[in-house]
Amino acid sequence: MAEQTIYALSFTDNHGQQVPLEQYRGRPVLVVNTASKCGFTPQYQGLQKIYEELGPKGLVVLGFPCDQFMQIGRSHV
Repeated sequence: MAEQTIYALSFTDNHGQQVPLEQYRGRPVLVVNTASKCGFTPQYQGLQKIYEELGPKGLVVLGFPCDQFMQIGRSHV
């Protein structure tokens, strides 16, 4: 069985385009669950600071939205 890595995955960007994670191989990647409608947006200030400091050195920050926090108390089938 072939070893599975994050580089075998892809995601759909904000413009509807598929982005293979393979393109980030060899670079440090920070994957963040962004829950922007739940009130925890102060996290963005820290992420921005990290990106400003380490982005020029190659850091990639990938933010993926999540709506599970707005779904508290609702049933999921």
